[in-house]
Amino acid sequence: MTPLLTTKALSRHFGGLRAVDAVDFTLMPGEIRALIGPNGAGKTTFVSLVSGRLQPSSGAIIFDGADVTAVPAYARVRLGIAYTFQITSIFANLTAYDNVALPAQRTLTDGRSRGAVREAVMAALERTGLADRAQMTAGQLSYGHQRLLEVAMGLALKPRLLILDEPTQGLADAEIENFIQLVHEISASATVLLIEHNMPVVMRLADRITVFNAGRILAEGSPEAIRADASVQEAYLGAVHG
Repeated sequence: MTPLLTTKALSRHFGGLRAVDAVDFTLMPGEIRALIGPNGAGKTTFVSLVSGRLQPSSGAIIFDGADVTAVPAYARVRLGIAYTFQITSIFANLTAYDNVALPAQRTLTDGRSRGAVREAVMAALERTGLADRAQMTAGQLSYGHQRLLEVAMGLALKPRLLILDEPTQGLADAEIENFIQLVHEISASATVLLIEHNMPVVMRLADRITVFNAGRILAEGSPEAIRADASVQEAYLGAVHG
């Protein structure tokens, strides 16, 4: 099977700081991959490079067999790469419905009716449990619901790769359970790459885990292998649980 995403010696330097340092990474279609690691390990910088929000200092990004290293972020969205942010990027003065309608319209550029947009919007809101809040102003939603709204905005783009940055932050326990189920459903039609600090969520969701530390990949493997890895325990898991 051909990888959906590959990075080759991908690097991003900020002055003397090597935020991402020569990372070789491969993601297969349909996979749920978790990125973990201590704060400042380079995870968000890495996914910002993949989405096109940052340009690399060196290296290459291959998406579905094509070199997209120089492709701007908006064009990567059209190719099927959707990214929800660590800090919510909703339009606070618009309703939840209108927030999702904006990306939905991007995928419905063939002149289809307003009804088609509404169907796509409500489907995304239903999947994230926000259908009953469709007409609420987004800024009035709880922080957890704003996070879910951003996921709905990503789903409305019908992505092939959905990147989620700290998606469970601010969610209540019941919402986290629903989110885990949602990601499993999403993985039937899209590949999921998520940054997550909630280790029980990571262990339940991820097919494979990639551990970042100091801008490099420290370890990679199944949840069981990562849990048992002594270097990961020392660099990250011990700090999380200790």
